[in-house]
Amino acid sequence: MGMIQEFKEFAVKGNMVDLAVGVIIGGAFGGIVTSLVNDIIMPVIGLITGGVDFSNMFVQLAGEPQSTLDAAREAGATLAYGNFITLVINFLIVAWVLFLVIKAMNSLKREAEAAPPEAAAKPRNEELLEEIRDLLKKK
Repeated sequence: MGMIQEFKEFAVKGNMVDLAVGVIIGGAFGGIVTSLVNDIIMPVIGLITGGVDFSNMFVQLAGEPQSTLDAAREAGATLAYGNFITLVINFLIVAWVLFLVIKAMNSLKREAEAAPPEAAAKPRNEELLEEIRDLLKKK
């Protein structure tokens, strides 16, 4: 029964909810980044490199030579290095965006830590004790 109680406490504390939200946001963010890479960045890179289509770059290791990646995969062993290039670019974009987000969060955290703490009002009895101490020092 102790394990069930521990699980309830774990779930109620928000750890599972935070994890679920992170996974869902991560999945949505992954879709956005994939679209950014495939629909915006890779066409620009293709234009800069003279119309090279990374998604159809491959080396066929076995079978009859084919003109498309899908046909080459059906024919036999194929190295699809164009897909690899696309995924590396995708990873670099995700890593860069995460770096920027974490950097922004850290700067906000530093600003909050650097803010001077509000002067707490001393209780009246402490003020009286300090006055008595100061009077005794004068004598």
